[in-house]
Amino acid sequence: MSEPRDEPSAHRVEAAILGGSPRYTKAEVAAAAGVPVARAEQLWQAMGFAHVDDDAVVFTDADVAALRALVELVSAEVIPPELESAVARSLAQTMSRLAEWQVGIFKSLLGEQFAVDVVTTAQVAEVILPVMARMQDYVWRRHLAACAARELTERDPGAAERVQVIGFADIVGYTRLIRDFTELELARLIDGFEALAGGVVAENHGRVIKTVGDEVLFVTDTAAEAAEIALTLNEEIAKTDLLPPLRIGLAQGPVLARFGDVYGSTVNIASRLTSVARPASVLVDRELAEALRGHREYRLISVGPTKVQSFRGLRAWALRRSA
Repeated sequence: MSEPRDEPSAHRVEAAILGGSPRYTKAEVAAAAGVPVARAEQLWQAMGFAHVDDDAVVFTDADVAALRALVELVSAEVIPPELESAVARSLAQTMSRLAEWQVGIFKSLLGEQFAVDVVTTAQVAEVILPVMARMQDYVWRRHLAACAARELTERDPGAAERVQVIGFADIVGYTRLIRDFTELELARLIDGFEALAGGVVAENHGRVIKTVGDEVLFVTDTAAEAAEIALTLNEEIAKTDLLPPLRIGLAQGPVLARFGDVYGSTVNIASRLTSVARPASVLVDRELAEALRGHREYRLISVGPTKVQSFRGLRAWALRRSA
C-alpha cells in the first residue's frame, strides 16, 4: 500500500477503491481482529505490501474484516496454521497482476485525467469497481466449479501429486524482439500470443498455469490432449505472420500442484526440452512418447540423447502429425 497522502482528492480515490477511509494503525487492526501485531504484520508482508510505520493510519474496516476471516479459517482448520502465510502470498501474487491490469484500464479510459483529475478518477472508480468485483466473483466461481469437478472425477482426489503432462511454449527470438519492437508492438505481440495460447489450451481441455512474457506453461490430464495443444499451437502460428514461431516441450510424469502452480522433475524436463527444441517443433520425453505410441494420428521421431543441464541421458522425440 502506498503511504498516506494529504490531498483530500487522493484520499477520495483511495476510499473509493478500499471501500472506506483509512482509520486504523496496524496495532489497532491487530487488536480489533484479536491477533498479535507480529502475526498481522507477517501476513501483511506475505501479501506483498510494504512496511507500515507504527503510527501510520492506513487501514480500514475491510482490513479488520479480512484479518478476522483469515484467522477464523485457520482456527477452523480450513487452512493449516503452517500454510497461513503461503496462502496469503499466493493470493496476493494473483491479485497483484489483476490490479496492475485494472489500473491500466483506468489509465486508458481516463487518459491524462487519470493523473491530474483525481475527482473524476474517484467517480469512475466508484462506478466501475462494483462491476469488476461481480465479474471477478463470477470468473472465480466458474473456475472453482471446474476445478472441483476435475477433483471429484479423480481416482485419488486427495493426492497432491499425480501423473499429468506439462507443456511449455516459448516464443523464438523474444530477446531480439524486445530490442527491436516498440512497447506498443511488443504489447500487441504478447496479447496475441496469450490469446492464441489460451484459446488452444482451453479448447483441448488443458489449463494454463501461468504466462511469463514469452512463455506459457500449461498442464493436461492426458497425453493426447497435450499433443493436440502443442501441434495446434504451431499450426495456428504458421497461419499468421503476426507471431514468431514457437518452441514447445512436453513431459509426462508425477506433478505436484501447490497454490495454483506446479512443481517437480516433470516440470523441469518439459522446460529443458523447450530450450533445445527447434523453432516450430515439439519435443517430448520418453514417458509421453510411450503414451502416444498407440495414437495413429501422431508420429514420433527419435532425436536420441539430449544434452540438457541437470538431466544426463535425457532422450527426446520430435512429435508430428501422421501423414
